[in-house]
Amino acid sequence: MSRLIPALILALAPQAVFAQCGGGFGAFVQGLSDEATRRGFDAGLAGEFFAGVRQDQKVLRADRSQGVFKKNFIEFSGSVISPNRVLNGARNAKKYDSVLRRAQADYGVSPGVLLAFWALETDYGAVQGDFNTLNALVTLAHDCRRPELFRPQIFSALELYRRGDFDPRRTTGAWAGEIGQVQMLPDDILRNGIDGDGDGHVTLKTSSADALMTGAKMLSELGWRRNEPWLQEISVPADLDWAQTGLNHERPTGQWAAMGVKGKSAPLAQGRGAVLLPMGRKGPAFMAYPNFRVYFNWNKSFVYVTTAAYFATRLEGAPAYDAGNPEAGLSDGEMRSLQKKLAARSYDVGAIDGILGEKTREAVQREQGRLGLPADAWPTRALLGQL
Repeated sequence: MSRLIPALILALAPQAVFAQCGGGFGAFVQGLSDEATRRGFDAGLAGEFFAGVRQDQKVLRADRSQGVFKKNFIEFSGSVISPNRVLNGARNAKKYDSVLRRAQADYGVSPGVLLAFWALETDYGAVQGDFNTLNALVTLAHDCRRPELFRPQIFSALELYRRGDFDPRRTTGAWAGEIGQVQMLPDDILRNGIDGDGDGHVTLKTSSADALMTGAKMLSELGWRRNEPWLQEISVPADLDWAQTGLNHERPTGQWAAMGVKGKSAPLAQGRGAVLLPMGRKGPAFMAYPNFRVYFNWNKSFVYVTTAAYFATRLEGAPAYDAGNPEAGLSDGEMRSLQKKLAARSYDVGAIDGILGEKTREAVQREQGRLGLPADAWPTRALLGQL
């Protein structure tokens, strides 16, 4: 089964069309249907696809209330990595051993990485979401917050419908339009869908083999380095130059070792890495290898990415991390205030949302250095007070 979008569809996809959003919802849907025919889809097929599509206010509420990512790393990882998930990870590793070995042979992605995504996305397929996928995609495309992301996904879903792999009335998933056991957007399925169980279709909702193989291919396409590490717990000396930590300060691991950085349960891997302190110099510490950056192409949340990468190491036998004794962080209101102060100093912190993402962390580290504070990228009330 071909998984390439027809060249005609790609040729008829001007950016000006993708930028449209807002207005009356009915007129917006009609515009989508008209655009589908301009892209080369049969008018009757497009009419069937869009018939009955509805705006979903629950989707908009979910999009505006992603408070879970405001938790710090210890809170977030503690809430999603339960003993039961660790146990089920071991069980699924055995149950799908042949699939996982095939995924590693074909794409170089370690089993723990796939198992961790599978666990965090849908609890190994048990909780895939009950939002109508087409309604979610059209609602988010109509909303003018991120139409450039969601509008193209509608036509990818239409292509899946044309192939018989999407039902506009019955296909359900996450509020943001992701489908299946590893939660992928329609375009990801078109690009990376693998028929892992050999039934002639890519059905990520019901086939774990399809989901795992597709996840491995997607990571490979995103730049995963074959059979290389991604994250490792480390110990760091108390006199480390904290301004050299963070993802934007990568160096050969031999240099880190010379600075006193050590792997907790195994020596540092050869190559390059960055010292990652998700909660500052007094909290957990990790060596982030180049594959760690690939995680951000799957999910943009720093706390999610760090948790998923750590959980993958746990599922491959690493011990639980040492939480240390990190300094108290900021409340939601304090974090927003900090972001506003940093933005006023011309730092790009992204949205003022109270979430400690990578851009905010980098700005914090630079201001800590300027003020003579330990530049470990962990914002504290001392920093907020000085700003």
